[in-house]
Amino acid sequence: MNVMTTRRPDLSQEEAFARIRLLRCANVGPVSYFQLMRRFGDAATALEALPELARRGDRDYRLAPRQVIEREIAATRASGARYLFHDSPGYPSLLAQLESAPPIVTLRGDLALAARPCVAMVGARNASAAAVKLAREFGAALTQAGFTVVSGLARGIDGAVHEGAFPATIGVIASGIDIAYPPQHARLQERIAEEGLLIAEQPAGTTPRGSHFPRRNRIIAGLASGTLVIEAAPRSGSLITARMAAEAGREVMAIPGSPLEARSHGCNQLIREGAVLVQTPDEVIELLTGFGGAARSTYREPEPYMLSTGEEITEAEPAEIRELLTFAPVSVDELIRQSGESSSAVQLALLELEVAGLLMRHAGGRVSLARG
Repeated sequence: MNVMTTRRPDLSQEEAFARIRLLRCANVGPVSYFQLMRRFGDAATALEALPELARRGDRDYRLAPRQVIEREIAATRASGARYLFHDSPGYPSLLAQLESAPPIVTLRGDLALAARPCVAMVGARNASAAAVKLAREFGAALTQAGFTVVSGLARGIDGAVHEGAFPATIGVIASGIDIAYPPQHARLQERIAEEGLLIAEQPAGTTPRGSHFPRRNRIIAGLASGTLVIEAAPRSGSLITARMAAEAGREVMAIPGSPLEARSHGCNQLIREGAVLVQTPDEVIELLTGFGGAARSTYREPEPYMLSTGEEITEAEPAEIRELLTFAPVSVDELIRQSGESSSAVQLALLELEVAGLLMRHAGGRVSLARG
C-alpha cells in the first residue's frame, strides 16, 4: 500500500510500511523502536526479530496485523494527512533531541512552521477571562516577533493561544489526526490544519485516552526552545508539560498570579521552584532569542541518562536484570553499575523485557517493572 510521506527518497514503500507496523506492535515505544532500528538496521528485520526477543523475556508475541496497518494508512490518506518519519526531511530538530522523540507522526499543514523558532504556551482549561485575553495577546505578539506558537488545542488557554497566533501556530493533539478533540474545537482544529500545522502521534481513528495526553505534552515541549505556563493549578497537565520541557533542557517560564486565585498556584509554584518569571511578551522574546541550549531557568534539572556508546553489542540475561528491578523507577546507569554488565548488554536486556511487556520506561532514562 502506498504510504503518503514526507520522507527520504531512498525509503521504499515496503520499509515505510514496516516502520509503521513496528511502532504499532505491542510494547514497542519510541525508545525501544530506536533501539530496534539501531540493532537490526531496518524495520523489516526488526519485525522478524520481535518474537524471539519476547521469548527471551519469557513471553509469546504476535506482530501487529498487516490489515490493521493498512486500515490506518487508508484512514490517514482519507483525512488528507501524511506521515513524517524521524529521519525525514523537515523533522523538527529540537524534537529529534528528545530521548523519547516520536519515531513517526502524522501531520496536516505547513511543516516549515516547525523549522522556525518555537515557543510552547499552555495553561488551564477552566481559565479566567483575564488569562484567556492575556494568552491571546501573547500568542499574537510572539508570532509577530517571528516565533511559531505551539499548544495542545485544549479548552481555555490553549485555544486562546492558537487563536491569537494564527497562522503561525502548531496544534499537537492526543487523538488520531482525523479525530477532533475536544469536539467544541473541531472548527479550530480544522483551521489549524489548513492555515498552520496539526500534528498527531496516535494512529488515525484513535480517540484520546488519559495516557495519550502526557505523550502529547512531551511533543509540545519538545518542539519548542521554551514553554510558558500562563495559568495552571498545582496538579495539572500544564505542569507536566513544564517538567518535560525542563527534562529536555529547555527554558521554563511562568506568569505569576494572585495567591488568592487557585488557578495561579501552579504558576507561582513553578516560579518558586526555578522557572523564570515573565510578565510581557518582550521578556519571552528576550529569553528565547538565540536560545543555544543553556536554559536560564533552574526548574527541575534533567536527570543524567547514559546514551549508547557505540560499543560492541553483548548480551546479558533478561532474568538477571529483572531481578534488580522493582516497581520504583531506577536509572539505567544504576542498573549498569549494579549488574557489572556493559551498557549495551543492559540496554539489550531491557529491550527484551520491554517487548515482553515486563518493563516500563520513565522520564530521565529511568525504568521499572511494569505493573500487572
